[in-house]
Amino acid sequence: MTSMLDGCTPWPQEFVDRYWAAGHWRGNTLDNLLHGWALQHGPRTALVHGDTRVTYAALNRRADRMAAGFRLRGLRSGQRVVVQLPNVPEFVTTVFALMRAGAVPVLCPVSCRAPEVSHLVRLTQAVGYVGPSVHEGFDHTAMAADIAAQGPFLRRVFTFEAPGTSSPYGGLTTDPAGCQYSPLGSIDAAPEPPLAQSAGQVAFFLLSDVTSAAPRLVPRTHDDYAHQVRSASERASLTEEDVYLAALPVESDFALGGPGIIGTLSAGGAVVLAEDPDPAACLAAIGRERVTVTAVAPATARLWLDVLPTVQADLSSLRLVQIGGDVPADRPTVERVGRAGGFRVQQAFGTAEGLLTLTRRADPDETVLTTQGRPLSPDDEIRIVDADGKDVPEGEPGELLARGPHTPRGYYRAPDHDVRTFTPDGYFRTGAAARRTPDGSLVVTGRIGFQVASG
Repeated sequence: MTSMLDGCTPWPQEFVDRYWAAGHWRGNTLDNLLHGWALQHGPRTALVHGDTRVTYAALNRRADRMAAGFRLRGLRSGQRVVVQLPNVPEFVTTVFALMRAGAVPVLCPVSCRAPEVSHLVRLTQAVGYVGPSVHEGFDHTAMAADIAAQGPFLRRVFTFEAPGTSSPYGGLTTDPAGCQYSPLGSIDAAPEPPLAQSAGQVAFFLLSDVTSAAPRLVPRTHDDYAHQVRSASERASLTEEDVYLAALPVESDFALGGPGIIGTLSAGGAVVLAEDPDPAACLAAIGRERVTVTAVAPATARLWLDVLPTVQADLSSLRLVQIGGDVPADRPTVERVGRAGGFRVQQAFGTAEGLLTLTRRADPDETVLTTQGRPLSPDDEIRIVDADGKDVPEGEPGELLARGPHTPRGYYRAPDHDVRTFTPDGYFRTGAAARRTPDGSLVVTGRIGFQVASG
């Protein structure tokens, strides 16, 4: 097996062998999976954004040509590129194209500013940045230029222009620091033969603790993320008839792979990208595009429910609404969502670090209302421990710990954090207070109020 990127903690070989033997890991990269989906679903709609429709064949072709264009502009295998885009089709094509070019996307919320982005550039030694030239009045390209001038790493900036806008930076330019600027839409070249890549390598980085000016980075491999997406898609019963509304930020783990965007594409369904988080706009998109599945955070769900009586929203196409994420939903909110239409509610709890729990279709209503469900994988190992790191009696509350085939063993280049956040035998300390019900479901009640002993 190819070793992971320097600065990442690999799974021990005995676990690698176990996950392969169980079929959790299958050795296919995410960008190569896209190629297969395009062969299978070519003329079907993959992405929807406003009036824009992108087929599977067009998405795969664009990712191919963009990957060749990135390599023509100097990006090389293993190099990191910060991607900071809103919910637009270009996010999806860029991430797949970078993976196909052998580069490693660092997925950054579009709301982050210079402190966070410069930290990510320094930490990953990112040579590239993809972002809007200007978004909601903020000049992302000027921010990137300032970061490029401060250090030796950032040398390629690719600017995304929303339709109907033009960049003050013009076409291909190079600044005095030697940083080159190109419109993202100009990154295009004749496709090259595919690179030989290991699915055990890092596919992309997700951000943990995004409220911090120095967020930690979670390395997600092709193998581990493909397993997560496949398992979550099964739990959501996704098919090619499904239409998924990406209302949460696209770079979040829940929207990307819970089963989210990648899961919907794996099933041959259509992804509707909601750039406007306004509740009325999202509710209108559900009716217009006949959305069948969506995911919302509890606070977003409450906003939608508050707006619902004041707008003409047709929710008749919805069959499943996922609610949760890194903050569990409270029972009153889940009950309100359940009363809003003739669809099933699925509770979720997940972190960028890989743990994802979902309720199941066959679960009794009480389980859906009161728990965050069970882990995705039969090889997800869960512990609930006290302040001394000892397992609590069954049903008692404590801190939720997890390890498994889609839970990495450490952050990127953060050994001090790893010592505090991962046990010596590889369990991730979620920091969440939880208890387990007799059927194995988890009830997440908030953050722990004690400091877990390390060691």
